[in-house]
Amino acid sequence: MGLRCGIVGLPNVGKSTLFSALTNIQNVAANYEFATIDPNVGIVNVPDPRLNVLVELINPKETTRATVEFVDIAGLVKGASKGGGRGNGFLSHIREVDAIVHVVRCFEDDNIVRSAGAVNPISDKEIIEMELQIKDLESIDKKINKVERAAKSGDAKAKTELEALLKFKNHLEQGKNARAMHPNEEELDAVADLFLLTLKDMLYVANTDEAHLHEDNAHVAALRKVVEAEGAQLIRVCASLESQIAEIADAEERQMFLDEYGLKESGLDMLIRSSYALLNLITYFTAGVKEVRAWTIRKHTKAPQAAGEIHSDLEKGFIRAEVIKFEDYQKYKTEPACKEAGKMSLEGKEYEVQDGDVMHFRHNS
Repeated sequence: MGLRCGIVGLPNVGKSTLFSALTNIQNVAANYEFATIDPNVGIVNVPDPRLNVLVELINPKETTRATVEFVDIAGLVKGASKGGGRGNGFLSHIREVDAIVHVVRCFEDDNIVRSAGAVNPISDKEIIEMELQIKDLESIDKKINKVERAAKSGDAKAKTELEALLKFKNHLEQGKNARAMHPNEEELDAVADLFLLTLKDMLYVANTDEAHLHEDNAHVAALRKVVEAEGAQLIRVCASLESQIAEIADAEERQMFLDEYGLKESGLDMLIRSSYALLNLITYFTAGVKEVRAWTIRKHTKAPQAAGEIHSDLEKGFIRAEVIKFEDYQKYKTEPACKEAGKMSLEGKEYEVQDGDVMHFRHNS
């Protein structure tokens, strides 16, 4: 399942530093894999200790981890919706991602200029969101012009669509993001072809300084208050420190570095996992001596569709799924031992796969 997170931010907020740290973690081969698709796209592994446990128990020939794709979306400045900076290029790139990671500057540094003056994370957040809202309004206005005539002539579908579009328009004109409208299915259908920017889920990253790794400074605290009031998530990261961590190839040395700063995990680990969760994704595993593999699916996916991630034939010919909970596999250590202890269940077509399930699929060939 190829899902993408776009990293956005104003100039000099630390967005590119963060993306560079993500691209550099290819050096830590034991924990990460990274592939460059083009200069601003990278695929990183989702940190998952459960996979490491299964690998230790089974000792497979191959290991394949779950991944998330990150896109470094450059060029956003005030006026991007009108073509400022690399505005239109920026906005076309952002249409193609599934969720947005918004990096906001929350550190003081006289050597890194902020064109608009003193550091102001709330203003920075609002600038980007206003640009996205303006672009969404343009898209909605164009579609309103298309469906209005049909709606007036009595076309029931066009009338429903127009009502939904006008509701979105009114909401955006108040300076609110489309996702905050909490649209129903009918309303979402009306704008499905528009790929609205402010309908995408947003994860905020407060880029702070080393002195505030473990507590919010005034900038982060102010931003957190606004973000959490919207029901969104904010994580605190020090991009400059992440760059240093990412350059350490040796896993033990890397752990020592983290310990020195009192960190349980790197900010990038937290960012990758949070992005995975933001996309509403979970992981199930297939485990055998040939390969232990993490598979990415959306929450509430049923067993046949989960099997289809492996191969479409498995979905078409699905008979049943044999399921062991990860905790049981860890406790009993082998598949036969889990089976003997009554910890393997047989599930049919209506079974919703749970995060951490270890699965085998039976199918008609």
